[in-house]
Amino acid sequence: MSVPLLKIGAVLSTMAMVTNWMSQTLPSLVGLNGTVSRAGASEKITLFQSPEEGWQLYTSAQAPDGKCICTAVIPAQSTCSRDGRSRELRQIMEKVQNVSQSMEVLELRTYRDLQYVRSMETLMRSLDARLRAADGSLSAKSFQEMKDRMTELLPLSSVLEQYKADMRTVARLREELRNLSGSLAAIQEEMGAYGYGDLQQRVMALEARLRACAQKLGCGKLTGVSNPITIRAMGSRFGSWMTDTMAPSADSRVWYMDGYYKGRRVLEFRTLGDFIKGQNFIQHLLPQPWAGTGHVVYNGSLFYNKYQSNVVVKYHFRSRSVLVQRSLPGAGYNNTFPYSWGGFSDMDFMVDESGLWAVYTTNQNAGNIVVSRLDPHTLEVVRSWDTGYPKRSAGEAFMICGVLYVTNSHLAGAKVYFAYFTNTSSYEYTDVPFHNQYSHISMLDYNPRERALYTWNNGHQVLYNVTLFHVISTAGGP
Repeated sequence: MSVPLLKIGAVLSTMAMVTNWMSQTLPSLVGLNGTVSRAGASEKITLFQSPEEGWQLYTSAQAPDGKCICTAVIPAQSTCSRDGRSRELRQIMEKVQNVSQSMEVLELRTYRDLQYVRSMETLMRSLDARLRAADGSLSAKSFQEMKDRMTELLPLSSVLEQYKADMRTVARLREELRNLSGSLAAIQEEMGAYGYGDLQQRVMALEARLRACAQKLGCGKLTGVSNPITIRAMGSRFGSWMTDTMAPSADSRVWYMDGYYKGRRVLEFRTLGDFIKGQNFIQHLLPQPWAGTGHVVYNGSLFYNKYQSNVVVKYHFRSRSVLVQRSLPGAGYNNTFPYSWGGFSDMDFMVDESGLWAVYTTNQNAGNIVVSRLDPHTLEVVRSWDTGYPKRSAGEAFMICGVLYVTNSHLAGAKVYFAYFTNTSSYEYTDVPFHNQYSHISMLDYNPRERALYTWNNGHQVLYNVTLFHVISTAGGP
């Protein structure tokens, strides 16, 4: 009798070790703890460049020892060079150096987790062997329970295999980067011996592959918000600015709407650099004035709330015409159910990875926030959720991957306090710090193309990068 009990104890002890590994180490492996550990695959490299200075800011990261790692392309120094080829070489070397820094971030994140991957494989094999050995000595119920637990661990094999594949990809990229660095060193010794055009293409190809590796993962749960990046100080205390979430990466137009009610003027800047300089823009004059600051540009059209109504308007920029407008059933308007800062913010339109959303409230649900999925072509409500969160207590809100995140204030000291999951119709209270640098936020929207939060903060246009916990789908999964 004692031998079977010892076997059960050994199996359960191993199961406890695996469970502990899943709860403490696996989140680090796939990014739950806010550190992107899978070969950098969940880090989105987002560039915000000033044409005058040449600054390019990359998403920050965290090393295994907890230190913060940030990568930035520093502006080219105003130094003399022997000829045009020297300047071009220096520029190429700066790009390679920054790609190298990004690769170092990836390697820092993979070394520790590789050890866990190997330990996990050993534990899985050991657990499987013990289960087989204990087959005849366990009760049917105990054996089935442990077999079920083993089945729960099977999806991890796909995670481990994907992690190994990413490790091999990073190793290949690293080797190519070493070769390229060696070529650059040789060029420094013998200027003019190599074709600069070919070298430039190699650098661009490496950058493209690095970004592809870094963008492999899709949706995830918000676990962190970066420090603010101030793009410009322009306009009044209230307003909104945005880019098209559906536009290709080459399209960097910026739309700017100053004020929170009765406005009709929309400025369209050609690029973010032009927006920073305040040049190269065209003006759109809307046929109906807007209310609030919850506008969004989606697939070439502006979606906004018509002033003194619960009407949603879809204005197409290219044709300069209203394609469709429709009342949102029961939605409050005209400062009936605004956010805590007021400003006719009764209706807030958002876009995330899954489409177009409207956030508002009605008398029927006692002023609690309603989230509705909208058909972008007809503006009809596809489905609605009552979150149970009072809208007047919310500072602002935004959608990421079908999840509504709500801040508890529009003033200094705010944090992301509440999350509502539309896929499960459930909610949870969160505690994600949110640095409100200029003390009064009147617009906050997520851009899924750039994985960044756009904010209007007391007359300042500000960006935040986000950290997401990415879920790795198993083979054959969604």
